[in-house]
Parts: sequence; structure tokens; C-alpha cells
Amino acid sequence: MQPRPRQTAFVTRFNEALTKHGNTLGLAPTGAGKTVMMALAGQKMPKPALLLQHTIELVAQNSKTFFKVDRRQELAFFTADKKTIARQGWTFGMMQTVVNHIDDMPAFGSVMIDEAHHASSDSYLKIIASLRKKNPSILIGGVTATPKRGDKKTLKTVFNNVCDEITLIELIESGFLVKPRGYVIDIGVRDDLKGVRKQATDFDMDEVAKIMDRSVVTDQVIKHWKEQAGDRQTVVFCANLAHARHTCEAFQAAGVDARLVSSKMPEGERRDTLADFDKMNFQVIVNVAVLTEGWDCQPVSCVVLLRPSSFQSTMIQMVGRGLRPVDPERYPGVTKHDCKILDFGTSLHTHPIEVRGRTLEGKIKDCPACHAELPSQCPECPLCGYEFPREPLSPPLDGSDSEQDEKELLADFVLTELELFDQSPFRWEELWGGVVFMACSFDSWAAALCFNGEWFTVAGAKETGIKTLAARTEKLIALAAGDDWMREHGSPEDAGKSKRWLTLPPSDGQLRALNMTAMQAMGMTRYRAACLMTWKWADKAIQAKVKAAVEGVKAHALAA
Repeated sequence: MQPRPRQTAFVTRFNEALTKHGNTLGLAPTGAGKTVMMALAGQKMPKPALLLQHTIELVAQNSKTFFKVDRRQELAFFTADKKTIARQGWTFGMMQTVVNHIDDMPAFGSVMIDEAHHASSDSYLKIIASLRKKNPSILIGGVTATPKRGDKKTLKTVFNNVCDEITLIELIESGFLVKPRGYVIDIGVRDDLKGVRKQATDFDMDEVAKIMDRSVVTDQVIKHWKEQAGDRQTVVFCANLAHARHTCEAFQAAGVDARLVSSKMPEGERRDTLADFDKMNFQVIVNVAVLTEGWDCQPVSCVVLLRPSSFQSTMIQMVGRGLRPVDPERYPGVTKHDCKILDFGTSLHTHPIEVRGRTLEGKIKDCPACHAELPSQCPECPLCGYEFPREPLSPPLDGSDSEQDEKELLADFVLTELELFDQSPFRWEELWGGVVFMACSFDSWAAALCFNGEWFTVAGAKETGIKTLAARTEKLIALAAGDDWMREHGSPEDAGKSKRWLTLPPSDGQLRALNMTAMQAMGMTRYRAACLMTWKWADKAIQAKVKAAVEGVKAHALAA
């Protein structure tokens, strides 16, 4: 598996900070490949090593990725059903099981904490204290997308530095997330919301509910939603449970199929409701804070904010629920080019989505409040919450001139497909005047192609067969999907950019397969010939995949 360049930089900084400080926290949002980076960083961490996570789903996901990154390493599981230790590798431990058997744990050389914002809870602190007692030199690393906690506990009890932060903007610019299109819609409550008290962890949400939980406000919210995003799968974030319940009822009264999820629901009922939404059996899901963490539903293409956000990280958590591209094989007939953010609660005013520049040089700064080392791009300290003075930004988005606002929001998305090609370990061949871009190695290939003005990605590998990776999307997203596929399934040792065979003339066998003479193939490379041969072999399958994606959209539209 070949990591993206940004993942490589993250892993390098993570390991360097571990060596320097004995601990470190890394920040990586949805779409960054957090588990891949943990697995890569873990290769250099002292063994035996423990990976802590708090759900059995994360145990399965993390162990699968660690194995894919290095199939030779020893893996073991310490969960309710299995209790084994990897003496020379990684033990995947359920936090709840580990804390109940902490005396049975060996002297680990290192520990990695997934969803590391949980690290300052009592159970994690008990585990860390015991592990440190058994090995005072143990290295402690953590990765999270959301360092802010709902209580007043600081992560400084575990970490004294942040090694790196991958931002949403970097992933959007690189084609790994769709673009957000933000609308701040003033329905006459903005001044009232500005007067809400700011508590230790967030605004007083009961006060927010008194302002927002009124039928005259909710009716305006639904009116604007129908105008801007009435055909989109939507997640709504409310101030408190009563507000969420009343908002859900208002959507239903307006003829919209909406349902509520909350922390008060039985776990099975909540799981079934989320599964129904993922299957698109209803259109709008309303919640308070249940869906800010650990929930990704790719068809979501609208996020409605009915509450302000004290911290930028909270706002990004909510916005991030709608930014994942759609897997066309998992969701046939579903297309997604962007995500609309309808902000009725001043979050985008308070924390504009900044699109000016990226900090990739590894520069650091010190937090004046807790003295932690931080990446220079952090607008606030992830460990203690200190907010750095902000430079003036362009005016926030305003729904009164949405077309101009979108231009302002997205004006600085500058990464082009040429930069993606430069960063890729594989050579991408442009075929037929740029209608198709193709990369291949001996056991895998990927093709990004334009059909009727929209882009599709179809790929294949020896062990997987042929799959559709992206459908009816933008060129950069299609290319990014193909490049990620090649990084996972292709071998640069077979087809890296620097390999000599790529630039040799076509072989006699290739010429015969392509039905070309040496004169007709003048100037053609062996790699280009390999791409053309792959296309010729997979042509019918590629056309069938594209046709199925297009017909699936038509069928989905008719069903709707």
C-alpha cells in the first residue's frame, strides 16, 4: 500500500514527535485515511504495542487495515470474546475489556489511542497510569478528528503536543472530499443568538433552544430548506432534545419523511433508524449531538445547522458529515457533486470555512496558555482550547447572494489534477485527447473517463475484479478515487514512474495485441501500450459499468 504524500508527512511528524516527547496527538478528519496512518506510524513504534478503541466496529476496521499495511506482523485481540496478547506486534484492545483486566496487561512498549479525544476519561486514564507504571518509558500516541470534549477535561493530562493537523480544506482541494457550499441564512434570530452565554465547553444550548425552538423559526427553516435542498438527503443538528423533537415533527407536518435519533433511544432502535437512513428509506434525520462523531453516511448532501458552535472543531464535525464522496457500487443511482451547508445558527459567521492556503511545511508554534507544541495552522489549541487571534477574512456567506457567496467560499481551491499526477507514484496516461486517464501495474489498473460531461472511475485488480469507484462526479474526485485504488492495489515496484520499462518502445507482443505496426507505434512507450491493452481488454466491462451507473441514476430518479 502506497500512502498519499500528505499521509506520509503526517506519519513522519507523528513518529518524530513520539521520539522527542514520548507522546503525541495527531488530528485527521473524515477522508484523511486515519487508520492507514496509524498502521504506518505503528510500524516504527516499540513492541509489544497496544491499540485502544472503544467499539468493536473499530477493532474490526483497525485490525483489517493494519494487516493490509503489513501482512507479516503479529496481531492479537483483547476483547470480550478473545483475550490474547501479541508479544512482537499489535494487540487490538477494547477499552472496556482492557480496563477490567488491567492487571493482566504486560509491559507494552507503546500504546496508540484511536478517537483519542476520549483519552482523558477516567477509564482511559486508569489504563494509561497502569501501563506507565509497568513501563515508565512507554510511548503514547493518539489520533482523532475532534479533540474537543463535551466535559471540561483537557487532553493535556495525556498529551503535551500536537504533531500535525490535516485540514478538511486540504482533502477537498485534493479531491478526496466533495466541496461544501455554505449559506448563512438570517431568519431574524442572529442578534438574539449573539447574546447567548458561552459556557466552559459550548454555548448554553437551553438558551439557544429558547430562541430557535419556536414554530415561526422552524417554519422558516423548512421553507428555506425546501428551496435550497429539498431533494437532498439531509442531517439536521439541533440545540437540545426538545428542539430536535419539535423540529422533526415540523418536518413531518410539512410532508417530509423525517425521523429523530437521540442518545435516549434504545441502541437497537437507533441502529435500525440509522440503517434505514443509510438505505435512503427516509430523507431527513434530526439529532442533537449523536451524529457528530463516528457516523458517515455518504448520501448526505445537506447539513442544516440550527445551533451556533463555540469551537471551530465542533462546526467542522457537523459539516464533515456531508463531505464524503459516494461509492456508486454501495449506493447505485446516487450522485453527489457537493454538500450544501444551511447555517441558521451563525456557525459560519463565527468560524468561516477558511480556504486560504495550507501549512504543509511542518512549522510549529507554542500555545501561550498550556505551552503545547502545535502545528502552525491550528486556529485554536486542541489540548486546552485557547483561541489564537484570527486574521480578518472575507465576509461570511450570505444566502441573499448565494452564487457570489459560493465563488467567495471556493475561490482558493487551487489544487489541479496536474498536482495529483505529480504526487502519484504511478504514471497516468492521457488517452484520446484527455477523455480517458489510465494508470496500471501488472495486477491492477484504474481508468477515469468523461462521458456526457461527467466523470466516472472504473478500476480492477487481480483479487477484486472490476469495480466502479466514482460516478457522475468532477474530474479531480474521479482521479483521486483512481489514485487511491492504485496506491492500495498496485505495486510501484512493478509500475512506478521511475521504472525503465515504462519508457521502452512497445514489445512485439504488445504490437500484435494492439494490431499495430512498429511504424504506427512510433513514439509510443511500453507503458502507454500496456494502458491501451488494458483498455482494450476491459472496454466492454468499463462501458457496462458506466451504463449501469447512468441507468441507475435514471431508475433512482423515476423511483423518487
